[in-house]
Amino acid sequence: MQIHTFYTLLAVGIWIIVGTLIAVASRKGLGKGLSEYFIANRKISGFVSALTYSATTYSAFMMIGLAGFTYKGGVGALGFELTYLAGLMLVIFFGPRFWLVGKRFEYVTPAELLGDRYQNKGVAFVAAALCLIFLIPYSAVQLMGVAYLMEVLSYGGIPFIVGLLVAIIIAIVWAWIAGMRSVAWTDSLQALVMIITAITITFFIIYKGFGGFGNFFNKLELNYSQWLTLPGPGFFSFKAYLGLTLPWFFFSISNPQVSQRLFIPKSMHALKQMCGGFLIFGFVYTVITVLWGFSARLLCPDLSVADKASPTLLALPLIPTALALIAMVAIMAAAISTIDSIMLSLSSMFAKDIYQNVKTKAREEKVLWVGKFIIPVIGVTAFFFARARFGLISTLSVASSAGLLMMVPTIIGAFLWKRGTAAGAIASMIVGAIITATMYITKCYPLGHWPGVWGGITCSVVFVGISLLTRAPREKADEFINYLDKTLLEKNAL
Repeated sequence: MQIHTFYTLLAVGIWIIVGTLIAVASRKGLGKGLSEYFIANRKISGFVSALTYSATTYSAFMMIGLAGFTYKGGVGALGFELTYLAGLMLVIFFGPRFWLVGKRFEYVTPAELLGDRYQNKGVAFVAAALCLIFLIPYSAVQLMGVAYLMEVLSYGGIPFIVGLLVAIIIAIVWAWIAGMRSVAWTDSLQALVMIITAITITFFIIYKGFGGFGNFFNKLELNYSQWLTLPGPGFFSFKAYLGLTLPWFFFSISNPQVSQRLFIPKSMHALKQMCGGFLIFGFVYTVITVLWGFSARLLCPDLSVADKASPTLLALPLIPTALALIAMVAIMAAAISTIDSIMLSLSSMFAKDIYQNVKTKAREEKVLWVGKFIIPVIGVTAFFFARARFGLISTLSVASSAGLLMMVPTIIGAFLWKRGTAAGAIASMIVGAIITATMYITKCYPLGHWPGVWGGITCSVVFVGISLLTRAPREKADEFINYLDKTLLEKNAL
């Protein structure tokens, strides 16, 4: 089956029109102000929150990156991604805390939360700068996924660069139209398309390609038994596995485009619905993605680029053209959703935690204008980064998360340790980020351990050590943590 370029463009065009109409419709009732634009005034229902959280989290990394990871390294990819789901316990613990203090102190960004908790604008500034630096590669990953998909399914009719342009233009327009409202609404549609299409195609592949799950696993065991063990064909050694999974475990609280979602549910009940819905969505989507990777290994064993496993699989004759096109749109939807969320989160932090901290007397309208202006700037930067095609999508994603891992001690300390200080927070984030970035750039892994491991250890030691040597903002710490303890106790009592 060869999908003609015209039909590929037609499918993308229909999706763009539908998504844009939804984004425009979301503007109805849109109020003014930073809270309204960037976090939808904390009024998103549990169902929509769950869908936008899922669509934001499961990006091109999954159907392109994780499938490619499975194709290259085997079953270790399943354990790697399930580690992220295991990290959902962090959301169960920290999610209510984020939501409660966000509402109580009217925080718009996670960096603003940290700056206020440690009573130092420098903490917010450094956290925002860290996110801007490390999330640009992750945004580029999403663009690369869309471009690979369109290029392969059109058999080269749509060049890689054109795919990048289409993806970034859509993402900028949808994020700009109505902020979090448009992203949440379009995410809801995209998440439903993602999961329904993925399940449908999986059954097509397994039953039409292999005659059922029994035959599928038999062929896999017969031809690629090594892929069903650890370290597999060699990629998933213990040190590589640890280096990959450590940042992924803390992804839900370290990545601002995800943690900012903890501010948007309209109630604690809606927050719980969001967590439950995401857990179900995530488990199903993870298993499906790994099955796609293994299927590509059996049906397309000689791919030179592992990230092309899913696009090549979709181009096989056993997948009906219409279904393959819908799948292409679904994967694009996942990627665009994540880019939208990253641009919105980064623009809010740039406006709130960098610009407003410098221009302290700037009116809210001006701050909002700066935030909206920076959206296309972030998008264009990610576009040029994506053009370079640095490495595997999965590896790039983990490298970005490893950099953001340096915020974790500061985040945990904000909620649980009254002795934490601004000096400790700033020093730990900067030192950890420098170590992590330097190791990735120089490819220097002392004792074979990955940058995220060394960076995580270093920033934790620096945070605790410097905090013990400096003065903590005890009044704010008491107000912040005591409020949480009292409120959570009352809600549990109910």
